[in-house]
Amino acid sequence: MKILVLNGPNLNLLGIREPEIYGKVSLEEIEKYLTDFAENHGVEIIFYQKNGEGELIDLIHRYYREIDGILINPGAYTHYSIALRDALLAVGKPAVEVHLSNLYKREEFRQHSVTAGACIGYIAGFGVDSYRLGLIALIDYLKRREKDGAGGKA
Repeated sequence: MKILVLNGPNLNLLGIREPEIYGKVSLEEIEKYLTDFAENHGVEIIFYQKNGEGELIDLIHRYYREIDGILINPGAYTHYSIALRDALLAVGKPAVEVHLSNLYKREEFRQHSVTAGACIGYIAGFGVDSYRLGLIALIDYLKRREKDGAGGKA
């Protein structure tokens, strides 16, 4: 099983960017944490962070034939990127959206996700554990789908 993990704009600054909201853990630490977790579950992850909307879309297009699912933290693109939403829908891969903070405790403009509707689920507000919980949910979903005979790659 192979999962594409995508991180949107400014997430490369985790650990220093507003630590009272996003915590003190760096993106590199999250990547190591997820990689170790995935390996212990027989899963390979491909991990990226990009600040550009088009770069994230290009990665979805590039990898969709090789992957089974997508774990995504779209960052600020969560709130307005119809193009990112369309890319997730276009490739037909199950995706889980994750966020470190609880968007509903944030500014009003952050309380709506246009990308979550293109995903099978959404996890937010648990800090670094949002990534782990999202990965667990995606792995379990893919295993159930495979067991039920609906697996396979597009």
